[in-house]
Amino acid sequence: MNEVAEWIQEAFEFITEKSKRNVKVIGSQFPHASMDKKYQLEPASWWTAGFWPGVLWNLYAQTQEDSFLKTARACEDKMAVLLSDVETLDHDIGFMWTLTSVADYKITGSKTARQTALLAANLLAARYNIAGNFIRAWNPWYEGDKNCGIAIIDCMMNLPLLYWASEETRDPRFKHIAVQHATMTEREFIRQDGSVFHMVNFDPETGDVIEKLGGQGFSNESSWARGGAWAIYGMALTYKFTRNTIFINAAKNTTKYFLDQLKDAPYPVWDFKVPDNTSNTRYDYPDSSAAAIAACGLLCLADIVEDVPSAQDYKFQAESILKRLYYTCGTRDDQEEQGLLRHGTGHFPEQKNLDVPLIYGDYFFVEGITRLMGQSISFW
Repeated sequence: MNEVAEWIQEAFEFITEKSKRNVKVIGSQFPHASMDKKYQLEPASWWTAGFWPGVLWNLYAQTQEDSFLKTARACEDKMAVLLSDVETLDHDIGFMWTLTSVADYKITGSKTARQTALLAANLLAARYNIAGNFIRAWNPWYEGDKNCGIAIIDCMMNLPLLYWASEETRDPRFKHIAVQHATMTEREFIRQDGSVFHMVNFDPETGDVIEKLGGQGFSNESSWARGGAWAIYGMALTYKFTRNTIFINAAKNTTKYFLDQLKDAPYPVWDFKVPDNTSNTRYDYPDSSAAAIAACGLLCLADIVEDVPSAQDYKFQAESILKRLYYTCGTRDDQEEQGLLRHGTGHFPEQKNLDVPLIYGDYFFVEGITRLMGQSISFW
Protein backbone atom coordinates (compact mmCIF):
# COMPACT_ATOMS: atom_id res chain seq x y z
CA MET A 1 0.00 0.00 0.00
CA ASN A 2 1.50 3.34 -1.03
CA GLU A 3 1.74 6.42 1.18
CA VAL A 4 -1.41 8.12 -0.13
CA ALA A 5 -3.50 4.97 0.23
CA GLU A 6 -2.20 4.46 3.76
CA TRP A 7 -3.22 7.89 5.00
CA ILE A 8 -6.62 7.63 3.30
CA GLN A 9 -7.26 4.25 4.93
CA GLU A 10 -6.10 5.61 8.26
CA ALA A 11 -8.37 8.64 7.93
CA PHE A 12 -11.32 6.43 7.02
CA GLU A 13 -10.76 4.19 10.04
CA PHE A 14 -10.57 7.25 12.30
CA ILE A 15 -13.84 8.58 10.85
CA THR A 16 -15.57 5.22 11.18
CA GLU A 17 -14.54 4.56 14.75
CA LYS A 18 -15.40 8.05 15.98
CA SER A 19 -18.74 7.93 14.17
CA LYS A 20 -19.60 4.61 15.82
CA ARG A 21 -19.01 6.24 19.21
CA ASN A 22 -21.03 9.29 18.17
CA VAL A 23 -23.98 7.11 17.12
CA LYS A 24 -24.22 5.85 20.69
CA VAL A 25 -24.20 9.36 22.15
CA ILE A 26 -25.78 11.61 19.50
CA GLY A 27 -28.13 9.03 18.03
CA SER A 28 -30.88 10.48 15.84
CA GLN A 29 -30.39 14.05 17.03
CA PHE A 30 -29.04 16.93 14.97
CA PRO A 31 -25.55 18.21 15.86
CA HIS A 32 -24.31 21.58 14.64
CA ALA A 33 -21.16 22.92 16.33
CA SER A 34 -18.97 21.31 18.98
CA MET A 35 -18.45 23.20 22.24
CA ASP A 36 -16.26 21.78 25.00
CA LYS A 37 -15.84 18.66 22.88
CA LYS A 38 -19.58 17.94 22.69
CA TYR A 39 -21.77 18.66 19.70
CA GLN A 40 -24.49 21.19 20.48
CA LEU A 41 -27.84 20.12 19.07
CA GLU A 42 -30.31 21.98 16.88
CA PRO A 43 -33.92 21.19 15.95
CA ALA A 44 -34.67 19.03 12.93
CA SER A 45 -35.75 22.16 11.06
CA TRP A 46 -32.28 23.76 11.21
CA TRP A 47 -30.39 23.97 7.92
CA THR A 48 -27.63 21.61 9.07
CA ALA A 49 -29.99 18.75 9.97
CA GLY A 50 -29.01 16.63 6.98
CA PHE A 51 -25.27 16.58 7.54
CA TRP A 52 -25.11 14.07 10.41
CA PRO A 53 -27.32 11.51 8.61
CA GLY A 54 -25.32 12.32 5.48
CA VAL A 55 -22.14 11.28 7.31
CA LEU A 56 -23.87 8.03 8.29
CA TRP A 57 -25.12 7.26 4.77
CA ASN A 58 -21.60 7.74 3.37
CA LEU A 59 -20.23 5.37 5.99
CA TYR A 60 -23.02 2.85 5.52
CA ALA A 61 -22.31 2.73 1.79
CA GLN A 62 -18.71 1.78 2.59
CA THR A 63 -19.17 -0.50 5.60
CA GLN A 64 -22.76 -1.83 5.60
CA GLU A 65 -22.72 -1.15 9.35
CA ASP A 66 -26.35 -1.53 10.45
CA SER A 67 -26.21 1.13 13.18
CA PHE A 68 -25.34 3.77 10.58
CA LEU A 69 -28.40 2.91 8.48
CA LYS A 70 -30.78 2.74 11.44
CA THR A 71 -29.62 6.05 12.89
CA ALA A 72 -29.73 7.82 9.52
CA ARG A 73 -33.25 6.54 8.94
CA ALA A 74 -34.32 7.65 12.41
CA CYS A 75 -33.10 11.17 11.60
CA GLU A 76 -35.00 11.04 8.33
CA ASP A 77 -38.18 10.00 10.13
CA LYS A 78 -37.90 12.93 12.55
CA MET A 79 -37.49 15.34 9.66
CA ALA A 80 -40.44 14.02 7.64
CA VAL A 81 -43.08 15.92 9.61
CA LEU A 82 -41.43 19.20 8.56
CA LEU A 83 -42.59 18.71 4.98
CA SER A 84 -46.08 19.73 6.06
CA ASP A 85 -44.82 22.97 7.62
CA VAL A 86 -43.99 25.26 4.71
CA GLU A 87 -43.48 28.31 6.93
CA THR A 88 -40.61 26.60 8.72
CA LEU A 89 -38.68 25.18 5.77
CA ASP A 90 -36.53 27.36 3.53
CA HIS A 91 -34.24 26.82 0.53
CA ASP A 92 -32.04 24.47 2.55
CA ILE A 93 -34.62 21.80 1.83
CA GLY A 94 -31.97 20.80 -0.71
CA PHE A 95 -29.20 20.30 1.83
CA MET A 96 -31.57 18.54 4.20
CA TRP A 97 -33.22 15.98 1.94
CA THR A 98 -30.40 15.36 -0.54
CA LEU A 99 -28.30 13.95 2.29
CA THR A 100 -31.17 11.97 3.83
CA SER A 101 -33.94 10.75 1.55
CA VAL A 102 -32.05 10.99 -1.75
CA ALA A 103 -29.07 9.25 -0.18
CA ASP A 104 -31.35 6.58 1.27
CA TYR A 105 -33.05 5.99 -2.09
CA LYS A 106 -29.80 5.83 -4.04
CA ILE A 107 -28.27 3.35 -1.63
CA THR A 108 -31.24 1.18 -0.63
CA GLY A 109 -33.90 1.84 -3.27
CA SER A 110 -36.45 2.79 -0.60
CA LYS A 111 -39.72 3.86 -2.25
CA THR A 112 -40.67 5.83 0.87
CA ALA A 113 -37.42 7.78 0.68
CA ARG A 114 -38.04 8.48 -3.01
CA GLN A 115 -41.51 9.87 -2.33
CA THR A 116 -40.21 12.02 0.52
CA ALA A 117 -37.42 13.42 -1.63
CA LEU A 118 -39.81 14.24 -4.47
CA LEU A 119 -42.09 16.09 -2.08
CA ALA A 120 -39.09 18.06 -0.82
CA ALA A 121 -38.11 18.89 -4.42
CA ASN A 122 -41.59 20.23 -5.12
CA LEU A 123 -41.42 22.47 -2.06
CA LEU A 124 -38.00 23.75 -3.09
CA ALA A 125 -39.22 24.47 -6.63
CA ALA A 126 -42.12 26.43 -5.16
CA ARG A 127 -39.67 28.99 -3.75
CA TYR A 128 -38.65 30.10 -7.25
CA ASN A 129 -39.25 33.76 -8.11
CA ILE A 130 -39.93 33.98 -11.84
CA ALA A 131 -39.30 37.74 -12.02
CA GLY A 132 -35.74 37.54 -10.77
CA ASN A 133 -34.94 33.92 -11.69
CA PHE A 134 -33.90 33.09 -8.14
CA ILE A 135 -34.87 30.70 -5.38
CA ARG A 136 -35.80 32.64 -2.28
CA ALA A 137 -33.42 31.85 0.56
CA TRP A 138 -35.24 32.38 3.83
CA ASN A 139 -38.59 32.92 5.43
CA PRO A 140 -39.02 36.02 7.64
CA TRP A 141 -36.73 35.82 10.66
CA TYR A 142 -38.97 38.12 12.71
CA GLU A 143 -42.31 39.92 12.49
CA GLY A 144 -42.21 42.37 9.61
CA ASP A 145 -38.95 41.06 8.12
CA LYS A 146 -39.02 41.64 4.37
CA ASN A 147 -36.49 39.19 2.95
CA CYS A 148 -38.49 37.65 0.12
CA GLY A 149 -35.97 39.05 -2.39
CA ILE A 150 -32.87 37.48 -0.83
CA ALA A 151 -30.85 34.78 -2.59
CA ILE A 152 -27.53 33.43 -1.29
CA ILE A 153 -24.56 31.61 -2.79
CA ASP A 154 -25.14 28.55 -0.58
CA CYS A 155 -28.22 27.70 -2.65
CA MET A 156 -26.03 26.34 -5.44
CA MET A 157 -25.75 23.22 -3.28
CA ASN A 158 -29.53 22.95 -2.95
CA LEU A 159 -30.00 22.67 -6.72
CA PRO A 160 -28.97 18.99 -7.03
CA LEU A 161 -32.26 18.01 -5.39
CA LEU A 162 -34.03 19.59 -8.37
CA TYR A 163 -31.73 17.98 -10.93
CA TRP A 164 -32.32 14.61 -9.28
CA ALA A 165 -36.10 15.14 -9.32
CA SER A 166 -36.05 15.88 -13.06
CA GLU A 167 -34.01 12.79 -13.80
CA GLU A 168 -36.14 10.62 -11.53
CA THR A 169 -39.51 11.79 -12.88
CA ARG A 170 -38.39 12.61 -16.44
CA ASP A 171 -40.00 15.99 -15.91
CA PRO A 172 -37.72 18.90 -16.93
CA ARG A 173 -39.54 21.57 -14.92
CA PHE A 174 -37.34 21.00 -11.84
CA LYS A 175 -34.17 21.27 -13.93
CA HIS A 176 -35.42 24.44 -15.66
CA ILE A 177 -35.74 26.17 -12.29
CA ALA A 178 -32.31 25.01 -11.16
CA VAL A 179 -30.64 26.15 -14.39
CA GLN A 180 -32.29 29.57 -14.22
CA HIS A 181 -31.11 30.05 -10.64
CA ALA A 182 -27.58 28.88 -11.52
CA THR A 183 -27.44 31.21 -14.53
CA MET A 184 -28.49 34.13 -12.34
CA THR A 185 -25.86 33.13 -9.76
CA GLU A 186 -23.07 33.02 -12.34
CA ARG A 187 -24.06 36.50 -13.50
CA GLU A 188 -24.82 38.26 -10.21
CA PHE A 189 -22.74 36.53 -7.53
CA ILE A 190 -19.37 35.70 -9.08
CA ARG A 191 -16.93 38.56 -9.56
CA GLN A 192 -14.49 38.63 -12.43
CA ASP A 193 -11.60 37.53 -10.20
CA GLY A 194 -13.51 34.44 -9.01
CA SER A 195 -14.49 35.71 -5.57
CA VAL A 196 -18.17 35.78 -4.68
CA PHE A 197 -20.85 37.79 -2.92
CA HIS A 198 -22.72 35.93 -0.23
CA MET A 199 -26.11 37.59 -0.76
CA VAL A 200 -28.00 39.41 -3.50
CA ASN A 201 -31.17 41.31 -2.67
CA PHE A 202 -33.72 41.50 -5.50
CA ASP A 203 -36.91 43.47 -5.83
CA PRO A 204 -39.27 40.49 -5.59
CA GLU A 205 -41.88 42.21 -7.77
CA THR A 206 -39.66 43.30 -10.67
CA GLY A 207 -36.65 41.02 -10.29
CA ASP A 208 -34.25 43.98 -10.37
CA VAL A 209 -31.10 43.76 -8.25
CA ILE A 210 -31.29 46.15 -5.31
CA GLU A 211 -27.94 45.45 -3.65
CA LYS A 212 -25.17 42.89 -3.28
CA LEU A 213 -24.08 42.04 0.26
CA GLY A 214 -21.23 40.36 2.07
CA GLY A 215 -23.57 38.49 4.39
CA GLN A 216 -21.37 36.25 6.50
CA GLY A 217 -18.29 37.79 4.94
CA PHE A 218 -16.36 40.64 6.51
CA SER A 219 -17.81 43.32 4.21
CA ASN A 220 -19.80 43.71 1.01
CA GLU A 221 -16.60 43.67 -1.04
CA SER A 222 -14.85 40.91 0.87
CA SER A 223 -14.43 37.25 0.01
CA TRP A 224 -16.10 34.79 2.36
CA ALA A 225 -14.16 31.55 2.00
CA ARG A 226 -17.06 29.17 2.52
CA GLY A 227 -19.09 31.07 -0.06
CA GLY A 228 -16.28 30.50 -2.53
CA ALA A 229 -16.34 26.80 -1.74
CA TRP A 230 -20.12 26.61 -2.25
CA ALA A 231 -19.61 28.25 -5.65
CA ILE A 232 -16.89 25.80 -6.69
CA TYR A 233 -18.87 22.70 -5.86
CA GLY A 234 -22.26 24.07 -6.89
CA MET A 235 -21.11 25.27 -10.29
CA ALA A 236 -19.28 21.99 -10.93
CA LEU A 237 -22.45 20.05 -10.10
CA THR A 238 -24.59 22.23 -12.34
CA TYR A 239 -22.17 21.62 -15.21
CA LYS A 240 -22.39 17.88 -14.47
CA PHE A 241 -26.15 17.99 -15.00
CA THR A 242 -26.29 20.49 -17.88
CA ARG A 243 -22.95 20.34 -19.76
CA ASN A 244 -23.29 24.09 -20.29
CA THR A 245 -19.79 25.60 -20.53
CA ILE A 246 -20.89 28.72 -18.65
CA PHE A 247 -20.96 26.65 -15.49
CA ILE A 248 -17.67 24.78 -15.92
CA ASN A 249 -15.96 28.11 -16.61
CA ALA A 250 -17.49 29.54 -13.44
CA ALA A 251 -16.32 26.51 -11.47
CA LYS A 252 -12.80 26.86 -12.84
CA ASN A 253 -12.73 30.59 -12.14
CA THR A 254 -13.84 30.24 -8.53
CA THR A 255 -11.48 27.31 -8.05
CA LYS A 256 -8.47 29.26 -9.28
CA TYR A 257 -9.28 32.14 -6.95
CA PHE A 258 -9.77 29.83 -3.96
CA LEU A 259 -6.55 27.89 -4.54
CA ASP A 260 -4.55 31.07 -5.18
CA GLN A 261 -5.67 32.40 -1.80
CA LEU A 262 -5.24 29.09 0.02
CA LYS A 263 -1.76 28.33 -1.35
CA ASP A 264 -0.27 25.54 0.79
CA ALA A 265 -2.15 26.36 3.97
CA PRO A 266 -4.16 23.52 5.52
CA TYR A 267 -7.27 25.68 5.62
CA PRO A 268 -8.29 29.22 4.68
CA VAL A 269 -9.07 32.16 6.90
CA TRP A 270 -12.90 32.47 7.08
CA ASP A 271 -12.71 35.48 4.73
CA PHE A 272 -9.84 35.94 2.31
CA LYS A 273 -9.94 39.74 2.72
CA VAL A 274 -10.07 40.20 6.50
CA PRO A 275 -8.01 43.05 7.98
CA ASP A 276 -5.05 42.48 10.25
CA ASN A 277 -5.76 41.68 13.88
CA THR A 278 -5.82 44.60 16.30
CA SER A 279 -5.10 44.67 20.01
CA ASN A 280 -8.84 44.35 20.70
CA THR A 281 -10.14 42.21 17.86
CA ARG A 282 -9.10 38.95 16.27
CA TYR A 283 -10.10 38.60 12.63
CA ASP A 284 -8.04 35.71 11.27
CA TYR A 285 -10.19 32.78 12.39
CA PRO A 286 -9.72 29.62 10.33
CA ASP A 287 -12.41 27.72 8.45
CA SER A 288 -11.61 24.09 7.83
CA SER A 289 -15.17 23.55 6.59
CA ALA A 290 -14.50 25.77 3.57
CA ALA A 291 -11.46 23.67 2.69
CA ALA A 292 -13.40 20.40 2.98
CA ILE A 293 -16.23 21.70 0.76
CA ALA A 294 -13.75 22.97 -1.82
CA ALA A 295 -11.94 19.62 -1.83
CA CYS A 296 -15.19 17.83 -2.70
CA GLY A 297 -15.80 20.37 -5.44
CA LEU A 298 -12.35 19.65 -6.83
CA LEU A 299 -13.07 15.92 -6.85
CA CYS A 300 -16.26 16.65 -8.78
CA LEU A 301 -14.29 18.75 -11.26
CA ALA A 302 -11.76 15.95 -11.65
CA ASP A 303 -14.60 13.66 -12.71
CA ILE A 304 -16.23 16.01 -15.23
CA VAL A 305 -13.48 17.92 -17.04
CA GLU A 306 -12.41 16.37 -20.32
CA ASP A 307 -8.80 17.56 -20.19
CA VAL A 308 -6.87 14.72 -18.53
CA PRO A 309 -3.99 16.82 -17.09
CA SER A 310 -6.53 19.24 -15.58
CA ALA A 311 -8.51 16.36 -14.11
CA GLN A 312 -5.38 14.91 -12.57
CA ASP A 313 -4.42 18.28 -11.12
CA TYR A 314 -7.86 18.83 -9.59
CA LYS A 315 -7.72 15.41 -7.95
CA PHE A 316 -4.20 16.07 -6.70
CA GLN A 317 -5.28 19.40 -5.20
CA ALA A 318 -8.30 17.76 -3.54
CA GLU A 319 -6.19 14.98 -2.05
CA SER A 320 -3.63 17.50 -0.82
CA ILE A 321 -6.30 19.58 0.93
CA LEU A 322 -7.93 16.56 2.55
CA LYS A 323 -4.57 15.21 3.70
CA ARG A 324 -3.61 18.54 5.25
CA LEU A 325 -7.00 18.71 6.97
CA TYR A 326 -6.56 15.22 8.38
CA TYR A 327 -3.14 15.88 9.83
CA THR A 328 -3.68 19.45 11.05
CA CYS A 329 -7.40 19.48 12.00
CA GLY A 330 -8.34 15.85 12.57
CA THR A 331 -9.25 14.98 16.16
CA ARG A 332 -7.79 11.49 16.09
CA ASP A 333 -5.72 12.33 19.18
CA ASP A 334 -8.78 13.28 21.25
CA GLN A 335 -11.20 10.50 22.14
CA GLU A 336 -13.55 12.89 23.95
CA GLU A 337 -14.04 15.32 21.06
CA GLN A 338 -17.11 14.39 19.03
CA GLY A 339 -16.21 16.53 16.02
CA LEU A 340 -13.94 15.14 13.31
CA LEU A 341 -12.28 18.39 12.21
CA ARG A 342 -11.12 21.27 14.36
CA HIS A 343 -10.83 24.88 13.20
CA GLY A 344 -14.18 25.64 11.61
CA THR A 345 -15.73 29.09 11.80
CA GLY A 346 -19.50 29.25 11.59
CA HIS A 347 -20.60 32.91 11.61
CA PHE A 348 -17.96 35.53 12.36
CA PRO A 349 -20.19 38.63 12.03
CA GLU A 350 -22.46 37.22 14.74
CA GLN A 351 -19.45 35.89 16.69
CA LYS A 352 -20.91 32.39 16.73
CA ASN A 353 -19.01 29.10 16.58
CA LEU A 354 -15.51 30.44 16.08
CA ASP A 355 -12.64 27.97 15.62
CA VAL A 356 -14.65 24.85 16.49
CA PRO A 357 -15.69 21.60 14.80
CA LEU A 358 -18.75 22.05 12.56
CA ILE A 359 -20.99 19.23 11.37
CA TYR A 360 -20.92 20.39 7.74
CA GLY A 361 -17.11 20.50 7.83
CA ASP A 362 -17.20 16.94 9.15
CA TYR A 363 -19.67 15.89 6.46
CA PHE A 364 -17.62 17.15 3.53
CA PHE A 365 -14.45 15.72 5.01
CA VAL A 366 -16.19 12.34 5.19
CA GLU A 367 -17.53 12.71 1.67
CA GLY A 368 -14.06 13.54 0.38
CA ILE A 369 -12.39 10.62 2.14
CA THR A 370 -15.04 8.12 1.06
CA ARG A 371 -14.70 9.39 -2.50
CA LEU A 372 -10.97 8.70 -2.31
CA MET A 373 -11.82 5.26 -0.91
CA GLY A 374 -13.72 4.52 -4.11
CA GLN A 375 -17.27 5.56 -3.22
CA SER A 376 -19.10 5.74 -6.55
CA ILE A 377 -22.53 6.94 -5.37
CA SER A 378 -22.91 10.71 -5.27
CA PHE A 379 -25.83 11.98 -3.23
CA TRP A 380 -25.71 15.33 -5.04
